[in-house]
Amino acid sequence: MKYLPLDSNIFINNRKRFVRQMTANSIAVFVSNDEWPGNGDALHPFKQNSDLFWLSGIVQEDSMVILFPDNPDPKFREVLVLVRPNELKEKWDGKRLRAEEARKISGIQTIVWLDSLDALLQGWIHLADTIYLDSNENDRKASNIQTREYRFIAEMKARYPLHQFMRAAKIMKALRAIKTKEEIEVVQKAIDITDLTFRRIMKFVKPGVHEYEVEAEIWHSFLSNRATGPAYGSIIASGDNARTLHYVSNNAVCKDGDLLLMDFGAEYGGYCADLTRTIPVNGKFTKRQKEVYNACLHLHNYAKSILKPGINILNYTDKVGDEATKQFIKIGLITKADVKNEDKENRAYRKYLYHGISHHLGIDVHDLGTRTAPIQAGMLFTIEPGIYIEEEKMGIRIENNFWITKNGNNDLMKNIPITAEEIESFMKRK
Repeated sequence: MKYLPLDSNIFINNRKRFVRQMTANSIAVFVSNDEWPGNGDALHPFKQNSDLFWLSGIVQEDSMVILFPDNPDPKFREVLVLVRPNELKEKWDGKRLRAEEARKISGIQTIVWLDSLDALLQGWIHLADTIYLDSNENDRKASNIQTREYRFIAEMKARYPLHQFMRAAKIMKALRAIKTKEEIEVVQKAIDITDLTFRRIMKFVKPGVHEYEVEAEIWHSFLSNRATGPAYGSIIASGDNARTLHYVSNNAVCKDGDLLLMDFGAEYGGYCADLTRTIPVNGKFTKRQKEVYNACLHLHNYAKSILKPGINILNYTDKVGDEATKQFIKIGLITKADVKNEDKENRAYRKYLYHGISHHLGIDVHDLGTRTAPIQAGMLFTIEPGIYIEEEKMGIRIENNFWITKNGNNDLMKNIPITAEEIESFMKRK
């Protein structure tokens, strides 16, 4: 890992939170992600299962976390399973964790090597009445590929058909949505790296620069500051490319007079930042660009004023839509007649703002959490309204990250330049 060691208490407390939700005499087993094959004998870079990381901080493949709080033998009430280090394999693939290293990262004292697990696990399962198994129940999941979690579920159900099985994911969805102060400190580090990177980019951008060159600067800045890398594929969209929400080609020339929409964030210590800024390629907004930008910033600030405990994401989005309607009339995108005649299922403002305003953020950039239940203190959200105008070949989005507090929210990106005047002033310095 590139990042500095995290406080193991993050993971110790996370396990305590999960165990408190388990039924009596139950065992929970979490498995790591697969190593995904590429072409030939190549593998894609390994990405740990988010739930297993949340519980342990371990990023090594073929790992497991086993929680059995009612185990008669206290030393096996929480267990970390690892691949036994192999000298020959390490000559090819690099060093694997030793037991003491894993203890320092996770706070789990009992380490069991994977090649000696079977007999132990069978005994523990026979003692338990209920088995919690994990599954990827992220509402945004869009892949039908059967991952290791689901293969393990099938294996366990076939092997122990008379046990009661329960979904660990249901507990995880509730727990991971509420970030602890210690987790937010890690998120803030990812944000601080993203802040440094944005300032670097504002000095770098000028007419004639390619989008991929901007992306390269982002990678350089992230890695130079100990980030693992981007939290997601960076969107570097100049001119009309900015109207494509998940634009990833990043191969066009940034032209004089165009805007450049950049949606990027660092991953640090397993946690994600998610920033979007839209800047003028030549360092100066036109009158119309500034008018639309300020309308988008107004929506951003309005959303910030109402994103607080008690409201749910669906109602919150509707309220921001009401405000967007007013702003879009004001800047000439829609008329009062458009609003009067709009389809309530596809409101008039949706022509120019066709995505949600906020999503949960954390270990995953689209993190676990609810859209229908009331927002709670401790949740971490993005706020990212946008305005996309096909007729003007213009796309603007502004995004910050907010930790929900008892009475409102805390803008974790409050120090990052956001107003048109701040951006122009900073770009002028170069």
